[in-house]
Amino acid sequence: MAWLWLSFAIVSEVFATMALKLSEGFTKTTPSFFVLTGYLFCFYSLSKVLQYFPVAIIYSIWSGIGIILITIASWYWFGQKLNFMEIIGIGLIIAGIVIIKSFSENI
Repeated sequence: MAWLWLSFAIVSEVFATMALKLSEGFTKTTPSFFVLTGYLFCFYSLSKVLQYFPVAIIYSIWSGIGIILITIASWYWFGQKLNFMEIIGIGLIIAGIVIIKSFSENI
């Protein structure tokens, strides 16, 4: 169940962050509502995960996967481009998540 909560936390964080871009500094009401709602659900879900796993491990996974998904969503919806070194950096984040998940004794 903890992994399901983590999935909810990641997806709602990505949703809220994308809405944050659309809110234009909280000047647009509907995207601003989705920002607040998304982050509220995100942190609620994250708090559920932290009942089962250590914060350092889960925060690393949550933020890393969130960065990757936001990068992909920004490329797809906003046309944002990445240079070669940025792609390498994303690859290192993926490698870090795999290492944490593969070798952590806490999850």
